[in-house]
Amino acid sequence: MYWRAISEDLPGPKWAGLFHEYWPDYRAWWLKEGEPARPTYGESRRALVTHMPEMVPLYDELCELAGGGDHAARFLSFYTPPPYLAGCSQAIWAGKEPVMVRNYDYDPKAFDSIVLRTRWQGRTVMGTSDGLWGLVDGVNDKGLAISLTFGGRRVVGEGFGVPLILRYVLQTCATAQEAGEVLARVPTHMSYNVTVLDRKRNYSTVMMAPDRPAIITHAAVATNHQENVEWISHARFTATVERERFLLHRLRLHRDPEEKFINAFLKPPLYSTAFQHGFGTLYTAVYRPRKKQMELRWPGTVWPLSITQFEEGARQVILPGVA
Repeated sequence: MYWRAISEDLPGPKWAGLFHEYWPDYRAWWLKEGEPARPTYGESRRALVTHMPEMVPLYDELCELAGGGDHAARFLSFYTPPPYLAGCSQAIWAGKEPVMVRNYDYDPKAFDSIVLRTRWQGRTVMGTSDGLWGLVDGVNDKGLAISLTFGGRRVVGEGFGVPLILRYVLQTCATAQEAGEVLARVPTHMSYNVTVLDRKRNYSTVMMAPDRPAIITHAAVATNHQENVEWISHARFTATVERERFLLHRLRLHRDPEEKFINAFLKPPLYSTAFQHGFGTLYTAVYRPRKKQMELRWPGTVWPLSITQFEEGARQVILPGVA
């Protein structure tokens, strides 16, 4: 995998270049169920106005940079996109300086491989890009970190793709409590577990779903199910229960020191090389919200990044099990 770290304070030529580079693949994915399956531009923009009004000026600006086309604008709304699945494990290590650690398990051929730092609308945000303005994890200049896992349910409904919801949280929230309120309010098209950690050590995991109210918990661990396993074959394939138990043992029984806890994410049962089945571990991320820092880790490699001293660059990463 070829990773890039890119910084652009305001939407401009760098973002426009990325969009045009990735748009053919994203367009094919967005249309894979046929155009009638996707909401119209009017429906998409109205949903943003209703649920994320603060984001509408930014959305309009990005649509213009993307060329102003109907398909691009509808895609960028992230409103009721095609369904997609991921693995993932995440946990809060609540030591003297709490950290959020996560593995992102997904198909490497359907991934941005970009860390994007922006200062859109006056709020500095750094995180792992999805859909070129959504995020699968990230941190903002208020010291709020966020990460997602798939919730392990088949139900698909009307709502936003979760990467845009994560972007919205980091653009508008400063605390875990504020984030929880947003996550409980904004509709999602599939089930996800979203964990947040703020600079004052407060954290929560919100179990979001398209067909029932969100559940705000104080869980420090999230894998790929919610209160109960509902999709049994997916749970068995991803070993979601086993991974959850493993992390809970690390936190409650063994009380690993920080570095040992982080390194556990780079080994089984958390680390996966099942790329032949559609997804494996693309990276491990470590977030330190009080320091406004993140690290990307792979076996033998650590890439530190900071909001305040962000350095653009690139990394070539070889993943075990990828042909």
